[in-house]
Amino acid sequence: MGDVDIAEILAIEQSAYTHPWTAVLFEDCLRVGYCCWVMHRDDAIIAYGIMSIGAGECHILNLCVKPEMQNHGYGSAMLEHLLDIARSHNVETAFLEVRPSNRHAIRMYEKAGFNEVGVRSNYYPAVKGREDAVILARSLI
Repeated sequence: MGDVDIAEILAIEQSAYTHPWTAVLFEDCLRVGYCCWVMHRDDAIIAYGIMSIGAGECHILNLCVKPEMQNHGYGSAMLEHLLDIARSHNVETAFLEVRPSNRHAIRMYEKAGFNEVGVRSNYYPAVKGREDAVILARSLI
């Protein structure tokens, strides 16, 4: 992922989420050196993933597949790519948060070996108020 990808990523982000990340958030992730990856098909971005790594842990901050390309394994492929990068950095545990209402994502993460380890109350903005975040984790060793 590079600065040139942000406009295309924002279009996907806005089509996939009611409360999308902003350009500044993506720019900051690139600036600080997070692991930022895009997946292309037919010269278009169809998925992206952002992950931070530190202190033997990684945190998957954003993993998104273009809505019309979902349910074809692209999200799982991006997740495995990020986890492979984490392993190459000797990461022991991977973490992420997901909305409880995002059942498709939760199923994908569970199939990849993630388990619920907690809940962050009122974590996400929602159409009506706030929504909790389910914290998922997976050992990589």
